[in-house]
Amino acid sequence: MTHYNDLRGYLDALDELGDLARIQREVSRNLEAGAITRLSYERTAPAPLFENISGASPGFRLLGAPAGLSSIPGKPLARVALSVGQPAESAPAAIVDHLACARDLAPIPPRKVGSPNAACKQNVLHGEQASLDRFPIPQIHLQDGGRYVNTWGIVVARTPDGAWTNWSITRIMMIDGKHMTGMVAPSQHLGLIWNQWAKLGKPMPYALVQGAAPAVPVVGGIPLPEGVDESGYVGALYGEPLDVVACETSDLDVPAAAEIVIEGHASAGRDGIEGPMGEFPGYVPGQTSREPIFSVECITHRDNPIWPLVAAGRPVDETHTIAGIGVASEILADLRSAGLPVTTVWSPLHAAMHWTIITVAPNWREHLPDSDTHEFVHRIGKVLQSSRSGRHAPQSYVLDDDIDPAVDTDLIWALATRIHPHHRAEPWLGPINPLMTSFTPTEHASRSGPVVVHDGLLPAYGDGRLPHSSFAQAYPPDIQKRALMHSKN
Repeated sequence: MTHYNDLRGYLDALDELGDLARIQREVSRNLEAGAITRLSYERTAPAPLFENISGASPGFRLLGAPAGLSSIPGKPLARVALSVGQPAESAPAAIVDHLACARDLAPIPPRKVGSPNAACKQNVLHGEQASLDRFPIPQIHLQDGGRYVNTWGIVVARTPDGAWTNWSITRIMMIDGKHMTGMVAPSQHLGLIWNQWAKLGKPMPYALVQGAAPAVPVVGGIPLPEGVDESGYVGALYGEPLDVVACETSDLDVPAAAEIVIEGHASAGRDGIEGPMGEFPGYVPGQTSREPIFSVECITHRDNPIWPLVAAGRPVDETHTIAGIGVASEILADLRSAGLPVTTVWSPLHAAMHWTIITVAPNWREHLPDSDTHEFVHRIGKVLQSSRSGRHAPQSYVLDDDIDPAVDTDLIWALATRIHPHHRAEPWLGPINPLMTSFTPTEHASRSGPVVVHDGLLPAYGDGRLPHSSFAQAYPPDIQKRALMHSKN
């Protein structure tokens, strides 16, 4: 299994595939880099690497669409697959299964190296030199509340007792060269850790890591169970420890090969105003929120550092390829742990994470002989409600695995022909993701509402199940063979 220990090795692999576009003309960090990146998503173009950014120190670069859909025919998820150590041509179900299986592997703790051996320590900036102003921090969307420092980096934070270190992705906005503010949602892991520090009345030490090994932000975007250290999961995914190095101003460790590390403390109060920002549902919400202020006390970086950029919005971008696949892998692991005969879970890329598709084995009745489809789907729903990831999407659909849920033509046909307009749907009330745009204003404000699990399972064979009227099923093998020979002529 090939994996990449730093961002630059990963970019070399994309370059070899023909999925990297080096842009050497001068590009503005004010909207232009964001616009080119957004267009690259919408045209499924190579990932843009901006090598000449106006307003930034010479040699500093921006990388757009680091894990967007690939431009290579037949390899749409190449960037995602390569990021997690899989072949570029990997199928969606194989990537989801790979991530789900990694959660059950024994964690491989990171390996600590000294500062002289850490690429991220090539430049160490303290005091006034440790300023965000020298970096190509972009204004991504016209309606954004400011320039966004973080769209694809991880925030490293640790509980006050040192028992749990979390790596997570959250959006962080620049206030000035020495201060930032970012979304610290109370229900998210970063919010849980920050709240422990806030209760003590102490600022939280943090490190914001940009441009680490490609698996690091991927894992930072997966909603792993509370208390799980992402560093050990990355090691299990790679099959070897990830190199980390100590921060300059705290006892936190960060990936040693990172491009840039920002260190400081997050205030114990929600003292900043963050937002708005264009988000993954494809809209720019008008709301702002009170969030902690992140001080900038030290910055370390590689020579000619690369700053990753995600221009989130209408599908498909990293919040669909990575967060969606990560949620699917966690749901698959939870359903398997419950002993349910599920084949795969998928978050359809163009549904902006608002749908979850669960497919089940054709012999599920043999595994659950006392269950009809209603009881089976209810059991799936119970697992979803107890899972941290299971309530992420407002709508979940349970289907037979005679279709591939990652193929939009298969999925649309199945949803249109197997989902009853009113019946066979069970709503479950509880907490919701307030960024999901399909909920009402009241539900958004209370962060509570229904998620619905739909029973789209077909009857058993011999009990009213209809055969497909497709080429593969409606014709005998000899006729198929003759038709295929004709199509070649």
